[in-house]
Amino acid sequence: PCVRSNHLSALLDANAYVKLDNLQQTGSFKERGACNRLLQLTDDEKRRGVICASAGNHAQAVAYHGRKLDINVTVVMPKWAPLVKVSNCRGYGANVILHGEAFDDARARALELAAADDRVFLPPFDDERIIAGAGTLALEILDDVPQTDAIFIPTGGGGLLAGMSVAVKTLKPSIDLYSVESVSAPTLHASLQAGCVTRVATKPSLADGLGVAEFGKLCFEIVKDKLRRVVLVDEPQIASAILRLLEVEKTLVEGAGAIALAGAIDAKDEIRGKTVVLVLCGGNIDVTVLSRIIERGLREDGRLCRVVVQISDRPGSLAQLLTTIASAGASIKEVSHDRNFGPSDVAQVAVSVVMETQGFDHIERVRDTLGAAGFQAT
Repeated sequence: PCVRSNHLSALLDANAYVKLDNLQQTGSFKERGACNRLLQLTDDEKRRGVICASAGNHAQAVAYHGRKLDINVTVVMPKWAPLVKVSNCRGYGANVILHGEAFDDARARALELAAADDRVFLPPFDDERIIAGAGTLALEILDDVPQTDAIFIPTGGGGLLAGMSVAVKTLKPSIDLYSVESVSAPTLHASLQAGCVTRVATKPSLADGLGVAEFGKLCFEIVKDKLRRVVLVDEPQIASAILRLLEVEKTLVEGAGAIALAGAIDAKDEIRGKTVVLVLCGGNIDVTVLSRIIERGLREDGRLCRVVVQISDRPGSLAQLLTTIASAGASIKEVSHDRNFGPSDVAQVAVSVVMETQGFDHIERVRDTLGAAGFQAT
């Protein structure tokens, strides 16, 4: 479904819709391209089996549809691939091989095995049939929200962006397309600046599904003149977007999907009053890191704060500090009382307090309250 969000419309000062491709069977848009590609295999190719490389979502999609079509599937995933994605691939009956520290390592290994075992290699994005399958997402948006003015599209290797840009610019060229990338893997941004596909050094990111070092060459030729612009967002913005979608939309979206919201917030001045669609392209988030992401997002929203204060190492001093914080309306979550690594003055002790606050204005009120009570707080 592609549904209107009252909360996000108010946040963006726009008419905001969310395309919920995180609700696909395997949790991401990757099913579209994988299914289209598998359906077009010859009988001989089906008999030989297929192999793919992926950080997780493409692998799950190939495994799921391969099982439905009775095609033997092997997937090669980086060692750091989220556990939920590895487990799901195995659950769909695929042979899973963990190899390398990055997607490119896994891809190189998959190509070696494809040649050795005479399997068909299914690229995750730089393939016409994969691109065409991904583009069906845009066709659905144009059917559901024909008044669309702008679409925010998460971007890694470029398959989704390429497919959607072909569909949109063919059927309604007036729509502005925003590519949203993580600063940890700015592959398209770097390529557009250089005028050709440029390899970048990727860094670990909450948007792990977008961690591709080199944009697809076919994808680049398709998208290079079809975009309004590329929006780069950082890790705190992605964490905040995951939290916001979970909290106000009741929708669990992985970093690679939530990045669309982060990009729209960044471009808020450009889309004010317009009808915009955010492509929430995946929901496969590792629950083992979800709590950390939530706390990171709370921090970026000013709803989690840590204060470090030096107090006298005398009975009652800590109680006075905590009472002062409580009087400012903050909820104390954690207290660390450190004598061993405190100030040089042995009569003083450093106290770290983590508290829940209501925003950055509230944090300033806590700071003022502590100052008025004579505490030097950081």
